[in-house]
Amino acid sequence: MSAKTYEVRTYGCQMNVHDSERLSGLLEGAGYVRAPEDTGEGEADIVVFNTCAVRENADNRLYGNLGRLAPIKARKPGMQIAVGGCLAQKDRDTIVKKAPWVDVVFGTHNIGSLPVLLERARVQEEAQVEIAESLEAFPSTLPTRRESAYAAWVSISVGCNNTCTFCIVPALRGKEKDRRPGDILAEVEALVAEGVSEITLLGQNVNAYGSDIGDREAFSKLLRACGKVEGLERVRFTSPHPRDFTDDVISAMAETENVMPQLHMPLQSGSDTVLKAMRRSYRQERFLGIIEKVRAAMPDAAISTDIIVGFPGETDEDFEQTLHVVREARFAQAFTFQYSKRPGTPAADMEGQIPKAVVQERYERLVALQEEISWEENKKQVGRTLEVLVAEGEGRKDDATRRLSGRAPDNRLVHFTRPEGPVRPGDVVTVDITYAAPHHLLAEGPTRGVRSTRSGDAWERRNAAEQKKPAGVMLGLPTIGAPAPAPAPTAGCGCD
Repeated sequence: MSAKTYEVRTYGCQMNVHDSERLSGLLEGAGYVRAPEDTGEGEADIVVFNTCAVRENADNRLYGNLGRLAPIKARKPGMQIAVGGCLAQKDRDTIVKKAPWVDVVFGTHNIGSLPVLLERARVQEEAQVEIAESLEAFPSTLPTRRESAYAAWVSISVGCNNTCTFCIVPALRGKEKDRRPGDILAEVEALVAEGVSEITLLGQNVNAYGSDIGDREAFSKLLRACGKVEGLERVRFTSPHPRDFTDDVISAMAETENVMPQLHMPLQSGSDTVLKAMRRSYRQERFLGIIEKVRAAMPDAAISTDIIVGFPGETDEDFEQTLHVVREARFAQAFTFQYSKRPGTPAADMEGQIPKAVVQERYERLVALQEEISWEENKKQVGRTLEVLVAEGEGRKDDATRRLSGRAPDNRLVHFTRPEGPVRPGDVVTVDITYAAPHHLLAEGPTRGVRSTRSGDAWERRNAAEQKKPAGVMLGLPTIGAPAPAPAPTAGCGCD
């Protein structure tokens, strides 16, 4: 008899992506096997929703998906549905009341309980709701089923001590809790030993690391320590907070060879008045001062950001201040969001909610300005020779264009001509940039060189193992890394 299959659907930030890797690892450890990628709606035996409570209409999206599965589940004996993540932590019993066909509801603090809860729901034939109020185990200490052989998330802290008025994350993820530096480095070294060459340090406010253990310079020390791990080629981190971004971190970035010249620094607004209303603990001058120091230390650094448009009370002058910061900072990329009410946040009840038409007009102006700047900044890369870490799944048109794709050291996406010889995800190619678009670079000539890496070897081993794995058998897959594309594709969810 073949083993039951599972599917994990992930919504939200990088923390959720990392949690989903662990959920997959836990399920495989319990004997389930991952459903094939072409599995249709409701065909998996176990469907897990790892939810976000921050994005607009997150609850409507969840209940819509659950509603589509209800008739399928009714026709399929033994099928189970589980809901976890931030929305589960927030809504708790509400989920089972609205969708009584759900078998398991679990929170952000107890993802390790999922296999037990599924079995209990099966035996007792009733929904299991278990929401822990505090963290049971750091995500990185749980079993894993990572998606990539060459890049990995490494959680260094969870929770948040900030009180931003637009954000509900602290109420759902709890107060900041730091991992011991030795535990973090042990995980990094283990990942590198398995073939990982790029790691991304992950935290709700990653550079606040150390506040829980009483060391204000703990994060810069951690960056420097990562620089001493032999075989670790690239180190990134996300997402920092301007309040905690200190000079020692800038020095560590500039002086540690494998820490990449790339920074995601959430702005949210350029107006001091709005920043105060958001309860952000920095102002425009402080933010631009950080950017200036980073550029002085690392002239080629690519800086990205998050911006919220139309926060309650935002005037035309406030918005012009945001445009001013965008022009001054010259971000390589900006993740822009129209403000929408998040139930349970102070901002949802503030006076001065901005009409949708006004927010839309401001949003379009901001996007147009940032698009222009992104293109201008990318054009500066034309003619440069860059080392590109070959990625898997980054270029959706690669087959049609006979190209491959990867990330430059500053995390810009590069599409390049496919070399004659074999190239694997995790290998490094040296290319000359010939063309720039607002969101990617092209290297249309021949590659200057291909460097085969242990990450490429790890990808090859994993790929072979996946192809050989028979249905119903779980292999002891190595704990190898999750893809770490631009650290901010899911940024801006209010957690930084």
